[in-house]
Amino acid sequence: MTGKPIVVGVDGSPGGLRALDLAVHEAQLRELPLRVVYANSWARHPAWVDTDPHGPVAQRLGIEPRRAVDAALDRIPAGITAEGVMLIGSPTSVLVHESQSASVLVVGHRGRGGFPGLALGSVAGKVAIHAGCPVLIARGQPAPDGPVLVGVDGAPVNEPAIGFGFEEAALRGADLAALHTWVGPASTGPGDMLPLVYDPAVLEAQESVLLSDALAGWQVKYPDVVVHRRLLRSRAAGALVEASRHAQLVVLGAHRRNTPTVLGLGSVSHALMHHADCPVAIVRPAPGSAAQDLRH
Repeated sequence: MTGKPIVVGVDGSPGGLRALDLAVHEAQLRELPLRVVYANSWARHPAWVDTDPHGPVAQRLGIEPRRAVDAALDRIPAGITAEGVMLIGSPTSVLVHESQSASVLVVGHRGRGGFPGLALGSVAGKVAIHAGCPVLIARGQPAPDGPVLVGVDGAPVNEPAIGFGFEEAALRGADLAALHTWVGPASTGPGDMLPLVYDPAVLEAQESVLLSDALAGWQVKYPDVVVHRRLLRSRAAGALVEASRHAQLVVLGAHRRNTPTVLGLGSVSHALMHHADCPVAIVRPAPGSAAQDLRH
């Protein structure tokens, strides 16, 4: 196996093992090596702790990381080239650095030890917005026979996510469900006056064209992927969370907001990271790309 590895963050927790299993699956699909990473941040130890990396305290502190990495390596099936490393640094900085030389980065949505705070998305959210590769978050129970679900909004920043969704569907032999949501203009008068303000049928037709245009080029590149277009008059977050119940993976673009959420991600990504019933992939544009420059 050659090429940029699949990188997974582990910490010895059940959530870390779920992330590992997801990373193993991804490595098998892509025929890539696997790199298992445990981050140990000295900063979270009391000031009196001797941080000499060769001292007795450091050796004791290294027992848990070593056990976590060894347990992860033992869990990886034969046929996958794998390595395990223990790195000193905050989980966010370590994972973002690792992502620069990875094909896909996999993390759990809950963690302890080496990766604290994942239950609140504090690490996963920061990593997703700064990573140099797609970030796969292990959560929920994927529907084995379900489609790969991709959220489509027509923005340039969404293009890499659509491409990743098609690629994943092709690798998995799965269908692709492309979901686009829309809502009408805000009402400024009585409800019975809305038909005089805008025509829902016209708006829906326009949104349908937007969805078709967003998918067209990718369907040419992946002609064997069966695509199901879904156009809903609904809020995106709720619609995607509901649809995730029947999907094996949800793929989103890494939108940022001018007024950041707790995660620094858009509200849709925030909702899916916390409530999706299957793994979530967050894909950001490559650095310096036109899509990244247009990101909001």
